[in-house]
Amino acid sequence: MHTQRLTAKTFKMHHQSTQASYTRGCISELSYQGQNPALLNMLLFPLLKQLGEQSRWQLWLTPAHKLSRHWLQQAGLPLEKSVQIASTERISSVSAMIKALRSGNFSVVIAWLPAGLSNSERHELEQAAIEGHTLGLIMREENTFDSPGGQENRLKIHSSLLH
Repeated sequence: MHTQRLTAKTFKMHHQSTQASYTRGCISELSYQGQNPALLNMLLFPLLKQLGEQSRWQLWLTPAHKLSRHWLQQAGLPLEKSVQIASTERISSVSAMIKALRSGNFSVVIAWLPAGLSNSERHELEQAAIEGHTLGLIMREENTFDSPGGQENRLKIHSSLLH
């Protein structure tokens, strides 16, 4: 299984190795809090900008929020290659992500999926990403990063991209 949770320290190293991986398809999981926009600017944007150079689209499967065109423009992301589909139901979100990944029409599919995906859902997402040669990013907003077992592998990402 290639699903991963990333820390800020490992994201850059993972980004370099992922440059080859996302051409064959993979899934990564990013957890975020809204207090640190610098991490998003420094880590995620370069990857999305690079993917924006491909002829394929970028798909945002968002919760019940509208993606901010102003935010996309300021981030330097390609408006003409960005598509948003708002989804509020867990099953339809997972299903939509699988279909989008498998289609091969997108360089990246970014989706907000709930915690607790089953092993079969994770496997199906991974297989769909490989089949479509697409990078899948599962985004999760976390309320806290306090962990009784120590630091978990997570990347905080600012949530101002939605309004």
